[in-house]
Amino acid sequence: MEKFKSGTVTREYGAEQPYAGGKLKFRLPFVHYRIEYQDFIQGMILCCVPLGIVPAMNKVLGIPIEVAVFLVMVNNFLYLLHTSFGDPSIAGWITAGIPLYITFLTGFTEGPERIQAMIALQILVGLIFLILGGTGLTEKVVKHFPISMRAGILLGAGFASLQRVFDPSQPFVSKMPISFFSASFGGLFILFSNAAQRFKQKHGWFAWVASFGLAPGFLIGYAVGWLTGEIPSPVGVFDRFIIDMPVGQMVSSISMLAVGMPSASHFAAALSLAVVAYVLAFGDILVLKALVEEADVARPDEKVTVEVSRNHIICAIRNFFLAIFGPYLPLSGPQWTGGQALVVNRYKNATPDQEPSYWGGATSMFWGMSIGLAIHPIVQIILPAKDIGFALTLLIQGYLCIYLAFAMCQNNLQRGIAGIMGAVLVTSNYVKLWNNPLWSGPTMGLLVGAVMYFTFEHHFGAKAIPEPAVAKKD
Repeated sequence: MEKFKSGTVTREYGAEQPYAGGKLKFRLPFVHYRIEYQDFIQGMILCCVPLGIVPAMNKVLGIPIEVAVFLVMVNNFLYLLHTSFGDPSIAGWITAGIPLYITFLTGFTEGPERIQAMIALQILVGLIFLILGGTGLTEKVVKHFPISMRAGILLGAGFASLQRVFDPSQPFVSKMPISFFSASFGGLFILFSNAAQRFKQKHGWFAWVASFGLAPGFLIGYAVGWLTGEIPSPVGVFDRFIIDMPVGQMVSSISMLAVGMPSASHFAAALSLAVVAYVLAFGDILVLKALVEEADVARPDEKVTVEVSRNHIICAIRNFFLAIFGPYLPLSGPQWTGGQALVVNRYKNATPDQEPSYWGGATSMFWGMSIGLAIHPIVQIILPAKDIGFALTLLIQGYLCIYLAFAMCQNNLQRGIAGIMGAVLVTSNYVKLWNNPLWSGPTMGLLVGAVMYFTFEHHFGAKAIPEPAVAKKD
């Protein structure tokens, strides 16, 4: 039987990549996987994306800039818990809820009370992950979740990403149109076009360039933006080598050890928003499973599985850790779809010789991002083009989510339900109308999708009626 080597271990065809630690499935770099330098470099380039939350953390929570930057780096190192302990997720924030979290927090007095409210929200989100992951309830729900509703969530995620990219209030088109379109065309062409696939087969140099995924498109956009003046030159690159790491300041000013345990009223106020945050995260879980399953089909030489319970327990650990030591505004979620799409796309289009194991690419992405965030010159060089990197990840996320949703549906009824559910998920934000954070777009999307599924599609034990055949034209 054919065997494949990554790190110092070998894997039989169709088996899981070897691991240590029994049920923990612990994997070490260079031992259980090799570092994939292409994904490592992609990660370093993308380290500018999470820094986008720093101004909001400073303004809303009053966290000093240097502490907020340090928290971003700590959060990124926590992502390594997933790929190091058997969860294939490229983890991230619970991003869609950030406007809701900000609205919630501004209802409290600025200072320790507001930070306590943030701590309460993060603890509750961690508890939801822990309870649902520990009992295995979410695993069962995901397993039996209707295809039409899965596709609806995927479409909603794709529409939301593209809506943000082309929104005139966003900086991508309004402030850097030439560099944005140059990066977008170059990135999407290299990653997805038929012509690029032919060039990869004919030209080794092009295949090597394409193996870097998002990086070539980013560099094209950066170069064009710098030449046209849309992107400024980096400054302060060599002021220091390592970023400031104000551990003492963080613990003494914003940690639960400093501000104290939130009160019962804080937890009561945050409860409904914690439920909403989990609803948003549930959609990310479905996207994660769809992407990994597609990779499994494309690469039958390795078995990669998503254990939702494992993912949830690690998410709970991350939320609890940050709640205690440094409350994190975007919260800790199960997946970052843009990064997940990049890792999966490179893996499924690579041969076992080019990328022996999924875990090498997935973990190398995190190593690159985390180390990049710790090195001051890298951060300063990448930072001027952060919007280009963010736009590219949103575009890739939108493209993949939409085509996966269409591929998932098996008939026109499912496509119709998915389309309506996706549109509702993106547009139906009734939080202000009904003065309750529960009525966000994702909540409404799930409700509308469930009503349509049980009304129009579910058979309730009856035999399904096949769709009429399409008449063929002579």
